[in-house]
Amino acid sequence: MPTLGLAIAAIAALVSFFTTWFIMRRAGKLGLMQQPNGRSSHVAPTPGGGGVGIVAGGSVAGLLMALLLPWLGVPVIMAGILLAFIGYSDDKRPIAARWRLGAQVLLMGAIVAVLPIDQLGLPVPESVLLVLLTLGGALWINLFNFMDGIDGLAASEAIFLLAGAALLAYLFEPGIIDDPRLWWMLGLAAACLGFLLLNWPPARIFMGDAGSTYLGLMLAFFALTTMLSFWLTLWQWLILAGLFLADSLTTLARRLLRRERFWEGHKRHAYQALQRRFASHLTATLLYVGINVLVLLPLAWLAGAYREWGFVIAALTGLALVAAALWAGAGAPLTEDGQAEA
Repeated sequence: MPTLGLAIAAIAALVSFFTTWFIMRRAGKLGLMQQPNGRSSHVAPTPGGGGVGIVAGGSVAGLLMALLLPWLGVPVIMAGILLAFIGYSDDKRPIAARWRLGAQVLLMGAIVAVLPIDQLGLPVPESVLLVLLTLGGALWINLFNFMDGIDGLAASEAIFLLAGAALLAYLFEPGIIDDPRLWWMLGLAAACLGFLLLNWPPARIFMGDAGSTYLGLMLAFFALTTMLSFWLTLWQWLILAGLFLADSLTTLARRLLRRERFWEGHKRHAYQALQRRFASHLTATLLYVGINVLVLLPLAWLAGAYREWGFVIAALTGLALVAAALWAGAGAPLTEDGQAEA
């Protein structure tokens, strides 16, 4: 299985790279050129919609793995492609938020419905659990989409979450090396890498909603399936995704408290404030990558090694990350020079 899995990952990376390159070269004809505006962090017209490459590569990996996962793979792949199509359409011509959110809830609900969520063993009726997981997944899709605002950040985060989760799962359960789901995760990570080669600062193409919403959905699926298989715990996933969760939720909470139209685009996340402070997309992205690898990955391992302390480790990590997000300026109004207020 490892040899086949690595081969599939290589195919996914190549499909993603060349699909992204094709879109980049024809973005003007496809109507995917993104013009700078008051909510963007770029200053020159740049091709968008590159996340279609991730969708293509990830779907190829999923379809190949679906030969070994016929009961699960195809419904998830189709849900991902449908959500990516809606995101791609929104990239070309904005779709009302209520319709996008409705589609996200329906497709997330379809994925939750095919999973044996009763195996989570929670003292909650299965129907209630289905609703909670569906709404939680839809929230995550939007939070991940919110965090796609500077070069290389969302793709590198997805690679970290997928590869980091796969590594932790293998360290605690070496027998899963032959499980197709592990290699599907790594295949999707490889597809993100293929895209990232063209999205790394300075980006030659942006991900767009097609890629960010697709990744949000797929990451929610992999989190659920790994928890159902007892590879990873909820606390480990919350730690791994801690930076994105703290930044997006802190920003969202501050905007809600100010009674703002929180569903509209802006550039007041912590990562955007850091990009302006450093005057560099690369520095801000590398800072997030460094914290993920050097801090959150070891903490997630610790939460798995000492599962009885998992909640405490996740809670303390979350509090520290929220404090850091507030310090960086998450959700703070902008001053006249474009910086976040203290």
